[in-house]
Amino acid sequence: MAPAAGQLPAFNAVILAGGRSSRLGGVPKAELRIDGQTLLERTLGTVRQARSVVIAGPAELEAALPPGPPHCFFVREEPAFAGPAAAVGAAVTALYGSDSAGSAERVPGAGGPAQPWTLVLACDMPDVGGAVQALLAKVARDPTQSVMAKDGSGSLQPLAALYRTGDLRTAVGGQPGSLENLSMFRLLARVQWREVAVPEGSTADVDTWADAGKWGIRPGNRTG
Repeated sequence: MAPAAGQLPAFNAVILAGGRSSRLGGVPKAELRIDGQTLLERTLGTVRQARSVVIAGPAELEAALPPGPPHCFFVREEPAFAGPAAAVGAAVTALYGSDSAGSAERVPGAGGPAQPWTLVLACDMPDVGGAVQALLAKVARDPTQSVMAKDGSGSLQPLAALYRTGDLRTAVGGQPGSLENLSMFRLLARVQWREVAVPEGSTADVDTWADAGKWGIRPGNRTG
């Protein structure tokens, strides 16, 4: 069902928090701290309106989180570190089941119904809240297609996007083989989306210690 004009769409959220962090020497990005919060906590704060949240990442991250709402749970792609497309696939399957054609599944761990929209976010964008609001506002005005953030340089961000749930499920279920090491744009090859210009810097990510330093994060600045 399309949201009424101006009404924010009902959505579930997928947060990716399980990469290798190789350019950070293996220090998990999700555990880096800014202003007393980990990057994972900060990202969770941007999806407070989500009906259910799936975090694709190692189970030990759960112990580092404060007590969360019952609609937030963890999954892990198989094999671990198989890339963002595999992580999205594991999360989407956990949310909606493996039947890409179905529409009446219940959300495991939350008990709520499937939602028409699924927000996908990487957890390494400290200022992504502005992008999330821009995506939600765009769909509220025109709920006809998936929407993907476009940064100031013109680059598209498939891990800062609000997808029609049916399209995303079809993309995951329609792959002929494993999602391991598949690029996100290959996964989304048959998904139609519109670009949404987002606030400057809102999709800037933390890939290196130089990136982290811009936010005041230092090598020891992680969960203890």
